[in-house]
Parts: sequence; structure tokens; C-alpha cells
Amino acid sequence: MATRTVCRLLQRRYASTAAAVRPPAAEVRSQRNAVFSREQARQRALYPRIEKIEVSMQGPGLDGTLLIMNRGMSTPLSCARHLTEYHVTSSALALVDEELWPLHKPLTHSCSLTLLTFKDSDPTLVNQAYWRSCAALLGQILETAFKDDYTVELLSTPEVPVTSGAFCCDLALDPQLDSWTPSEESLRSLTRAAQQLIHQDLAWEPLEVAPSVALEVFSHSRYKQEEVEQKAAQNPKGTVMLYRCGDHVLLSGGPLVARTGLCSQYEVTALHSLAQGPWGLHRRAQGLSLPLQLQAHHTVWRKLRQRAEKLVEVPRPEEVTPPSPPDSTQPPTSQ
Repeated sequence: MATRTVCRLLQRRYASTAAAVRPPAAEVRSQRNAVFSREQARQRALYPRIEKIEVSMQGPGLDGTLLIMNRGMSTPLSCARHLTEYHVTSSALALVDEELWPLHKPLTHSCSLTLLTFKDSDPTLVNQAYWRSCAALLGQILETAFKDDYTVELLSTPEVPVTSGAFCCDLALDPQLDSWTPSEESLRSLTRAAQQLIHQDLAWEPLEVAPSVALEVFSHSRYKQEEVEQKAAQNPKGTVMLYRCGDHVLLSGGPLVARTGLCSQYEVTALHSLAQGPWGLHRRAQGLSLPLQLQAHHTVWRKLRQRAEKLVEVPRPEEVTPPSPPDSTQPPTSQ
């Protein structure tokens, strides 16, 4: 017991010291944006001349459609703009030669292209990207939800299936807030902040970078630097994927959908305390959302929300969990 108490005191002391030396949140966001923009410009400069590529469109009513696009400049969204307004507004993700591809990521070679929507016969990949995107949005609002006097360290974004009932974002708040328990009004305030970002219809800009660039982006976060190294080691190409949404730069373990405006019903449902960890008291924020093309009646939404309030248990990597049986209160999909 004495050893555990000493460990907790050391963790608190370390967290307090880190908070004292960390620059203001606005300065950190500015620095991350500057590095992101610099690397984005460098990568675009790799294609100084306009070279044409052929993009063969796949999908209902599109087979045989051939688009001539610009290498390193045109994106799947650019291709959608050559089709119809429906393809522009409903597309969430793409398949490029059967590889998952963010809608804003430039095409680098002649390829086949399939635009994915929530109304596809099998929307599994889009649903997974949507759940991940909703968790990214949750992290973004949490990072700016507290006064500058309090630090917010975004930790992992657990990869949980839609069937878990809620998307998650783990974080560690300033030690001064260890005794704070969010009220219903606090959760509603977070929900309103998310809805503002949804209303702005911000793009999730992807940028695949070398670990050295990502380490510079997250130079003020020891946790994110460790996460960069882990993800780079797991990727055969040795790279990591960054996204930018407004002025928020994040590290993602998988593709995100095209824009915040694809979200419709969105609610922050809970903020659970987990346990003391290396970064202080770890918490798990949770939420529930449905995309623009799928709506739920308020009675169904209320049941889904009640389920989303319960703590989502995330198994450790070494744990193997059998698939859950179908649940009648799962967030509905178009499957």
C-alpha cells in the first residue's frame, strides 16, 4: 500500500511539472499546424509538373467511366466533383485499387476508384472510419474545453467496433481536476462544442509523414511521441498518418471520413474515471453519433444513449475477445 501511494505521488508530481513547463495550448496548436503545413507544402512540391493519370471509376452506374486527373494533386473528392452532387455530398471514403483511401488524399498513379457511402450494400469499412472520426472529433473538443490553467493530455483513441455502443477517447486531465466529476450540463456543453464543429463542415485533411515529422508535431507531448514510435514500428512502410481538422492536428490509427458535416446526431454521453497511470488519472470520454444519411427516432436514440453511457471495456492487445452476439440496441447501420 505504501509503495502504491508513493507511486501515485510521483505520478502527480511529474504531471504537475510537465504542466508547468508546457507552453499555452494555443501556442502548441500553432506549432503543430506550422509543422503540418510545412510538410504538406513539401510533399506537394514533389510534383512540380502537371502529369496526367487515368482514374477508372467503379460502382453503381459508374463502371466504364474514365477520368483524366492530375498526379499528386487530384483527390478522390476531385473525381467526385466530375460526377454528380450526390457523389460529392454522400461520399465518405474511397477505395483506390482496393486500398482504403481518404477522400482528401492526392492520387499518385493511374488507378481504379470506388467511392464509398453509408448507403452501400456493405458499409462496414465506412462505419469503422466514421466511428474513428467521431472519436477524433471528441478528442478535439476535449483539448479546448478547459481553461488555459488546466492541461489536457489526449491519450489513446481505442479502436472499438460500432457494436460496442459508444466511441471512445482516453485522456488525462490536470491533476487539479482529479476530484472533478462532470455534470449533465458539462456533457451538454461538450456536445454543443462538437455540434459547432459539425456545423462548420470541416475537412479531415490526411498527411502521411515520416516519424521524425510526427515527433516534431507532437514535441510537447511525451505520450504522443511514444505513440508515434509504436505506430511507425507497426506500419510496414514505417510512416504514420496525421490528420488536421481546423487547427487541431491528430495522430490516427486508420482512415477518417471526409468531413465533420457527415455527422448528424452527435452526443457526448459520459466521462469515466479509469485508474491512475503514468500520466495521472486516466479517463475515458464516450459518445454516440449517427451519420447524416441515417437518422434514428428519438425513442430509439434514447435507448442507444443509455447504452452509450456505460463504460466501454477495451481489452488489452494480448487479450482475445470473442465476437459479441447481435444486440437489438446497436447503433443502426445500413447493413
